[in-house]
Amino acid sequence: MKQYLDMLQYILDNGEQESNRTGIDTIMVSGYKFEHDMKDGFPLLTSKKMGIKSISAELEMFIKGIQSKKFLQDRKCTIWNQWCSSKKVPYGNDEETKAKMAAEDDLGPIYGVQGRRFDDHPELGLKGTDQLKNLIDTIKKDPTSRRLLVSYWNPNQIPEMALPPCHFAYQVLCHPKTKKMDIIWYQRSCDAPLGIPYDLASYALLLTLLCKETGYEPGKVIGMFANLHIYVNQIEGVKEQLKRPTHKLPTLEIKNFTSIFDWKYDDIELKNYEHEDAIKFDIAV
Repeated sequence: MKQYLDMLQYILDNGEQESNRTGIDTIMVSGYKFEHDMKDGFPLLTSKKMGIKSISAELEMFIKGIQSKKFLQDRKCTIWNQWCSSKKVPYGNDEETKAKMAAEDDLGPIYGVQGRRFDDHPELGLKGTDQLKNLIDTIKKDPTSRRLLVSYWNPNQIPEMALPPCHFAYQVLCHPKTKKMDIIWYQRSCDAPLGIPYDLASYALLLTLLCKETGYEPGKVIGMFANLHIYVNQIEGVKEQLKRPTHKLPTLEIKNFTSIFDWKYDDIELKNYEHEDAIKFDIAV
């Protein structure tokens, strides 16, 4: 995906060095639009190897509204291991706090909880809003609506979350005449080497599932990025990636589909994924 490599180069050429809560500086730019047309293939990077099963497992967790790390760990996905509900263990980046965070299973009311039970307060007898179900129902009834939007940003529950949502909302745009559907996601904090490739594939997969559910065909996947950055300890890996060739994108098929709500992470088949070797990027906790 040349447009992704172009984005990395743009950050290196135009970014400014800034400090942040993690203690590891970033090279960052303000505001960037990324766009991929699904007719060109499934947007899984080919300039480095990526694990589609981890991406798929996390998306299943979001769709089901689960907040337990064990759900992911049982599927050999470790991406949330370092974090936990900040109500259970207040955030800190010292080694003792990191160990406590890793040992706690509860992630708090993160993405999927907000998507399926927004502002849920069972202790008060208040049932949260099922945004995903409402989105799908509206697509079927009123596909040209400009309100086909899911928000993960809930100021009332951010203090309980493992992390405030980085990608904080997404919007669907349907084109009934062509039967195409686009998805746009909005992201406040964007780790370009690690997070963005993951989120791009995740939203492409979500778009594919929404299309299966509603009878549309995947169109464009668009990312709107605010603070787009590369951590300074990622720069050498980025430079290595920029030297590498890209390959034709793979295709992804959904197997045994009955409903997005019943879909499982291994109900996918990735075909013709040709890629370069993996690159290890350290994650900033």
